[in-house]
Amino acid sequence: MTKWMREWSIDAIGPQNLKITEHPVPDIGDRDMLVRTTAVSLNYRDKLMLETGMALDLDFPFVPASDMSGVVENVGKGVTRFSPGDRVISTFHPGWLDGLRPGSGREPSYATLGGVHPGVMSEYVAFPEDWFVAAPKSLDAAEASTLPCAGLTAWFALLEKGHLRPGDRVVVQGTGGVALFGLQIAKAMGAEVIVTSGSQEKLARALALGADHGINRKSEDWVERVYELTADHGADHILEIAGGAGLGQSLRAVAADGRISVIGVLEGFEISGPAAPLLLKSPVLQGISVGHRRALEDFVGAVDRIGLKPVIDKRYTFADFREALAHLDRGPFGKVVIEF
Repeated sequence: MTKWMREWSIDAIGPQNLKITEHPVPDIGDRDMLVRTTAVSLNYRDKLMLETGMALDLDFPFVPASDMSGVVENVGKGVTRFSPGDRVISTFHPGWLDGLRPGSGREPSYATLGGVHPGVMSEYVAFPEDWFVAAPKSLDAAEASTLPCAGLTAWFALLEKGHLRPGDRVVVQGTGGVALFGLQIAKAMGAEVIVTSGSQEKLARALALGADHGINRKSEDWVERVYELTADHGADHILEIAGGAGLGQSLRAVAADGRISVIGVLEGFEISGPAAPLLLKSPVLQGISVGHRRALEDFVGAVDRIGLKPVIDKRYTFADFREALAHLDRGPFGKVVIEF
């Protein structure tokens, strides 16, 4: 007897085209796994994909979202890493297992879930076993679903690429998913964390979460305040979430030989800033597009060891996907998650 599942999809670009459809549960190949979805975590990118397609050649009907947790229901005969009943989470970049990312200088790879590859807003997914890692034992399904993109992005920026050290001064812009993961990871490593936000209420919540300092970017010059707080040293690491011309502010605030991780595009895909601080302070300017599977496995292990608990602003049901997307527009404190 055929088993059926529900999924959210669009047949043309535009969130107004979102609808729930029903399909037979997919078959699996020898190296594939059938995974029952238990939670999906949303990212700002998911909203951009629905609204613009992000210039990708999408297959329609297109299923959105990239970050999921689930339980293995069935495995192909060639699967060796997992068994039915195992709890797993997805990887954002399927096929990027370790080391250098796939692609070339001319054509860098952006083959991700919820983009070139199918998304995960489905009750079941059938993907190769290499597209999954074991879920943290210490997190529930909703919490685990937040790690593949937002959590790994912060981990990759600060540790895999950033080599964060105890005592480093870290500036985190905003209080969204990546930002709060950055705050929690940096504090666990013994760093001093400065959070910027336009909301005094969110700054208070960030301080309660462990931030050492909060700066209201609407009422004060955050760059000057960083210098005051660090005795003119500046920030050793900046998680640059805004993008656009905001990069210029980060170049002003970064310490000599510091590091700026360009992550967000909230102010646009074109970034700009002055040459003088770039030349005089020689900071590392690195773009972060999540990370590879080995780093996600490292992060999962760290989450279990240090007891990191992702911050979830609100949990929605499968039927409330549209409302969950609208929550992204309101600027969540942490993550927005859909539970199945």
